[in-house]
Amino acid sequence: MAFDVVQPNEVTAKGQSLVICHGLFGSKQNWRSLAKTFASKLGMPVYTLDLRNHGTSPHAEPHTYSAMSEDISHFLKKHGLNEGVNLMGHSMGGKAVMAFALNEKLNKPLRSLISVDMSPAIGKISSEFAAYTESMTEIERAQVKTKHDADKILAKIEPSLPTRQFLLTNTRQTHGHDPHLVFRIPLQLLSKAITDIGQFPYTPPPPVSEHSPIWEGPTLFLKGSHSKYINRKNIPVAQAFFPKMKLKELETGHWVHAEKPHETVQLVKDFVESV
Repeated sequence: MAFDVVQPNEVTAKGQSLVICHGLFGSKQNWRSLAKTFASKLGMPVYTLDLRNHGTSPHAEPHTYSAMSEDISHFLKKHGLNEGVNLMGHSMGGKAVMAFALNEKLNKPLRSLISVDMSPAIGKISSEFAAYTESMTEIERAQVKTKHDADKILAKIEPSLPTRQFLLTNTRQTHGHDPHLVFRIPLQLLSKAITDIGQFPYTPPPPVSEHSPIWEGPTLFLKGSHSKYINRKNIPVAQAFFPKMKLKELETGHWVHAEKPHETVQLVKDFVESV
């Protein structure tokens, strides 16, 4: 599993770390500048991960939250992060970290949990994600040579320039006599996994069971007020799994940390330091 780590100038939160997991089509690069801020403000090392089938991590099936939670566990063990882990995920990464927290065989290192604009409810993934994979596949077929030309294809289905720029961070140039853009993420695999990405491996209690677990540790849900991923219907589901959860809201869409980075850092800092 590919990762970056930012060490603080001074360690003030001894024995703690912050581990961050990105969303669908994202990578550790999306969190690079915020990771530096978190390390400085929290006084602990900050690890940003590339989840399977993203960034420079290996391509592997299945692309499920159970598999991703096992990957996170393997990473923590490999790097000696056996306690004091504050685990944060956005979107798909939010579901991955929640699945980790609810697995009692894996969650011993966990100190606190933060889900950015994602609930643990089962639901259909937004239709634009399937459209993105189709459009990215079209870009590969067209063998375009520049991001400008790739952007023209994406613009047919996505009006937001920042979103298109985000998706195009996944491109790289091929080598050889006719270089063109391809995506470093496995588009066919992720396209097949779209349904799985809307799923969640557990059903909410009661009663509490192996298939309906709870995690009673400190949990923060950070919601974008203009986003529907955390809503009135699924907040009770989150409360069933995470009885000690707190909910904070910022005036953003789904990309909470990108739209309000300073406020996100402050809310996470206040939460981590309070537990």
